[in-house]
Amino acid sequence: MSGGFNEKVDPAVEDVGKIDHATLAERNVHYSELLVDTELMKQAFDAENAEHEVTAWQAVKSHPMACFWAFLMCFTIVMESFDMFLNGNFVAQTAFKEHYGVPHADGKTIETKWQSALFQSGQCGAFVGVLIAGPITNRLGYRLTTILGLMLMNATIFVSFFANSLALLTVGQALEGVPWGLFIANSPAYASEVVPIVLRGACTATLQMSWSIGGIIVAAVTWVYNKRDDQWAWRIPLALQWVFPTPLLILIWFMPESPWWLIRHGRKDDALRSIERLGAKSKTKANDTLAMMERTVEIEAIKGGNPTLIDLFKGTDLRRTIITCGIYASQNFAGNLIANQATFFFEQAGMSTDFSFQLNLINSCLGLVANIGSWFLTTWFGRRTIYLWGTATNFTFLVLLGICASIKQNSSTNYAQACLGVIISFVYAGTLGPITYSIIAETSSVRLRALSTGVGRGAYYVAEIPMIFLASYMLNPTGGNMAGKCGYVWGGTAAVCYVLAFFFLPELKDRSYREVDIMFNRKLPARKFKSTLIDVRDNE
Repeated sequence: MSGGFNEKVDPAVEDVGKIDHATLAERNVHYSELLVDTELMKQAFDAENAEHEVTAWQAVKSHPMACFWAFLMCFTIVMESFDMFLNGNFVAQTAFKEHYGVPHADGKTIETKWQSALFQSGQCGAFVGVLIAGPITNRLGYRLTTILGLMLMNATIFVSFFANSLALLTVGQALEGVPWGLFIANSPAYASEVVPIVLRGACTATLQMSWSIGGIIVAAVTWVYNKRDDQWAWRIPLALQWVFPTPLLILIWFMPESPWWLIRHGRKDDALRSIERLGAKSKTKANDTLAMMERTVEIEAIKGGNPTLIDLFKGTDLRRTIITCGIYASQNFAGNLIANQATFFFEQAGMSTDFSFQLNLINSCLGLVANIGSWFLTTWFGRRTIYLWGTATNFTFLVLLGICASIKQNSSTNYAQACLGVIISFVYAGTLGPITYSIIAETSSVRLRALSTGVGRGAYYVAEIPMIFLASYMLNPTGGNMAGKCGYVWGGTAAVCYVLAFFFLPELKDRSYREVDIMFNRKLPARKFKSTLIDVRDNE
């Protein structure tokens, strides 16, 4: 990393102070007083060069608070993770099935329609949340929007906890989904804006780690309470949702607002203070970083003015929106839904109920290990490389899962299906899951980021809602009863994701937001992004 950016920089940058206004104006498609302010441009050049030259470890040491706030913001998604995994475990829980299930074989099972409803209702609510997240965040900022979501989360948990029917529990999940949408739309955007370029991949990848942490807590709690035979087997896990919002609300109250958001709203002094709180050790460095941000925001403002949802579908931003939506939606097509219903999948693969809960706990812990490993992968390898190799690997294991389920079944094939399910979840947690958040945060322009991440997550839910029904149908004994044969279906969808990403997913690792804007404006083919050199003085 260190020094790599020097290959892209014109040596004349050193003499930037000697460049007159006419020369700078000639170099830019758009002209403004800010962009021909030679002193401010020199500060911006210095800041961008410095960000490209710093190593990951140097960035961590110089910006520990930025890393902390990015992680804390990403940790809000643990609440969506907790509840999603909770529903997946409820349909496999003995007491829950006895209370709400219908007779099947030697016991009871939750009907496919209600199983799907429990999964889909929260996602429907989250779909509403992500669509309103962008406009609210553009007005209030990341900090106040997140605080609003946490307050709403505290209130909506009451409905689920006191629900006395599957219908009311479904309504409770839908209401909880609205604040989930606010969290998932804002977390990757905020994290990508407060840390240095070299840390963007690792910090946005902590979103997937929050999913794993939620899964571990749920796996442990439901395994313990699965031994109960009364209503508290599922009500106590539901009540544990209240553990998260209030402490997070108190901490986020002290969180600095994104300096990019502050600059876009004309609050330059506040932005400077935020930059200093995030890690700038000297006034000079803080002012240089501010100049770099002002430059990028000014370029984007000249192009588009105040952001609106319609802007996402205009000009080069349409391409960026399609990539964001496509990458987000693809999370549902390469093994993620097996991970989300792991306990139920293990049961259908032939494992006992108690062992399925134990195996799910192991699976969740391995997912956390994979998430931590992804921090190093994002530092060493490109976003495109990780996405393509992760998809190809899971395609292979998904097809093997289908083959394993198609031959004559015995205890060996049952364990093989369970092991392949764990491997698929592990690969997803280390590659596709975390790298998606890095890609969507880096693809959108700064001006449209709050809107873009919300709409992208909306595309995720549009794809996930029918896929949840399909996944539930394929696994449920009252539906397709396919067990591991679902690997053929998810293997096919993973193959489609690979082909589309190969041709349309650009490499954005180690690029400043200004460079990303320029490459999209130049309409470069996706496979040329990595090799294209951008002069530090270019503003077009």
